[in-house]
Amino acid sequence: MTHFAKAQSTFKPPLIANENAFLGDIVSNDKIDSEKPISCGFYRLEKGTPLVYTYTYHEMKIIVEGSFIISDETGKEVTAVPGDVFYFPKGAKITFKTDDYGLAFYTGQRKEGAA
Repeated sequence: MTHFAKAQSTFKPPLIANENAFLGDIVSNDKIDSEKPISCGFYRLEKGTPLVYTYTYHEMKIIVEGSFIISDETGKEVTAVPGDVFYFPKGAKITFKTDDYGLAFYTGQRKEGAA
């Protein structure tokens, strides 16, 4: 067992895109199971440039703070709030926006740092 105490409030994900999109893996099993990797961490988006992302792996996300406006390539749009859970299949093109900020915890079927 590995424990990451208070990770939601203490882990600060690094900037990954634009001026306002932050993402960081907390842990991954890719070193011990390279055939079926799974990584998890936090994604934070602050008000500003929307992030458009095409998934090259399957991912689940739960919104833990703030809110996101999430849309897909079909035009479906959802205002996501704490407690909402999402599944993004491999190949999905997703746009993330926020009026203030949003924080989500994710688990993706990929190697560490491969987002």
